[in-house]
Amino acid sequence: MISQETIQQITTRIDILDIVGEFVKLKKRGTNYLGLCPFHHEKTPSFTVSPSKEIYKCFGCGKSGNTITFLMEHEKFSYVETLRWLANRYHITIEETVQSEAGKQLQQAAESLYIINHFAQKFFSTQLLQTEEGSTHAMAYLEERNFSKETIEKFQIGYSPKSRMAFYHAATEEVYNVSLLEKAGLIINRQNSWQDNYSGRIIFPIHHITGKIAGFGARVIGQADKSPKYINTPENEVYSKSRILYGLYFARHAIDKENECLLVEGYTDVIAMHQAGIENVVASSGTSLTTDQLRLIKKYSNHLTIIYDGDAAGIKAAMRGLDMAIEEGLQVNLVLLPGNEDPDSFLKNTGAQNFKDFIAKNKKDIILFQVEVLMKDAGNDIHKKNEVVNHIATSLSKLNRIEDFSKLQAYTRQCASVLHIDEEQLTMLINKYKRDTLSKKEQQYAPNTADILSPEKAVTQEQNIVVTESLREKDVLRVLLEHGLKPWDENRTIAAYIFEEVAEYGFANPELEKLFELYKQEFKNGHEPTTKSLMYAQDEKVRQQVIDITAFPYELSPQWSRVIKDKPDNSSEKDLYHDDVQLSLHYFKIEKLKEMFEQNQEELEKTTDPDEQMKLIEIHNHLKRIQLKLNDLGAVIIK
Repeated sequence: MISQETIQQITTRIDILDIVGEFVKLKKRGTNYLGLCPFHHEKTPSFTVSPSKEIYKCFGCGKSGNTITFLMEHEKFSYVETLRWLANRYHITIEETVQSEAGKQLQQAAESLYIINHFAQKFFSTQLLQTEEGSTHAMAYLEERNFSKETIEKFQIGYSPKSRMAFYHAATEEVYNVSLLEKAGLIINRQNSWQDNYSGRIIFPIHHITGKIAGFGARVIGQADKSPKYINTPENEVYSKSRILYGLYFARHAIDKENECLLVEGYTDVIAMHQAGIENVVASSGTSLTTDQLRLIKKYSNHLTIIYDGDAAGIKAAMRGLDMAIEEGLQVNLVLLPGNEDPDSFLKNTGAQNFKDFIAKNKKDIILFQVEVLMKDAGNDIHKKNEVVNHIATSLSKLNRIEDFSKLQAYTRQCASVLHIDEEQLTMLINKYKRDTLSKKEQQYAPNTADILSPEKAVTQEQNIVVTESLREKDVLRVLLEHGLKPWDENRTIAAYIFEEVAEYGFANPELEKLFELYKQEFKNGHEPTTKSLMYAQDEKVRQQVIDITAFPYELSPQWSRVIKDKPDNSSEKDLYHDDVQLSLHYFKIEKLKEMFEQNQEELEKTTDPDEQMKLIEIHNHLKRIQLKLNDLGAVIIK
């Protein structure tokens, strides 16, 4: 885990204009900067970046956050991936907190493999672009495929020389570890001798979503004889075939923008389509789709269009993993290319625009297409038809989210028509499979009866949720974040003063209470928490709360304006922030007292015990005295 000291170094160095400006063209407007929102299509700029507050806000789609959340949203990084990306950008050495020995070894191995892969890519690129063998043997083949030099450099395509030990000698001269070179799949031991694994092949680097090279695909030049057409990196700490999609690093922004991911089979299909201007495309590298790959796609779009050869193998490949895609909430379409065409050849024969038009016109909903194909295969065989009905009902039962209800109804109606069965019967069968799945899950995750909420507890919980949206609580946190480290008096900071004043009241909103307690803990540990330090906290909810509170989208009441206006011209900054703190606490307490009055009154109305009644009346009088003291200032600070 990344140490807090490293995180603090990273967040201190962050420049939101530097990072966001890399992805969005920004123009200065007053104290802020304005640009077209990268998260939705717009013609008039509404995406605002505030350097002073280190936050961004789009007034069109509503997205907001800080530098880290921007990278997480735009690049689809995890929190840790974002920190590592920023550390690399600002040349900060990452320190890890205490890890197990196994964890340290795993991380060191992963980092070493990335370094070795980077070295290998540079070596292979040099061999392709700067040697005679690369030019005559490999570059000629790539040019025959119509790949431009710009495309070759973009995808970092390379070449491994025919010499059996060219890479091995280059790597060992740089003192790279032989066992790690073998683990990376770059060398292999044959007859007790180390040899290059990819000799005489075109090399396609396979990039992780962060841009690092996780592995390689090595293709024979021309037709393969006895050797396999492709050799891929073996599974290791950084490369897992089922968790990577070729080309996703280059396609991610286009997929997000087009709200559609095109899926093909091979590396050259992806490269050819990118070169033709169709950039929202990735490849599964010949493997069946996995849940991890589908989740990668879903980070950028819920729409997946599979483009495969029109033969039987292509159709079967397209339908594999359909149920997983449905469960992940993806809308899947299928485009089958005519004849023996693959995307690369079809693109060359038709041109980019005709290719795009063909995709647009020939998309088929894969569920409905599957019904047609399976029914055609079943023919007049009753048993096979019955299997098809059950198969389709099982697939449709995966549509179990609330937002899929109308989609499920449409599918049920259309599938029942093709299957020649009653729609109601198909619905009953789908529901049966849903119940079976739910029953299995319930058995697997059977809850402890002690953990089940009683109706009374459920109601109380629901009531608590209703009262959590307290603007007064947010305002107290606002002044704590803005002024907490400033002095209140000679002995206390404002933070210490607020802790004392709030102690007997507490927070109704659990998320705001969590933020308050986090600030309090950081303060007591001597870390001097600030808006900036908490804005980059690991907890996403904490980060969002800080951003929301910092943005402060609430309207100040006229009473607050009058108080400020009535202050003399020589009022110091200390006077102003003291008043800000006092007023925020004042109305926070009034709000809390109001809740206490209501609760006390309810209890008074319910009880018939004279002693209990007297006790509650005393509490009422005590609350009234506190209220009278607080009522001097009158109106509310926030409305």
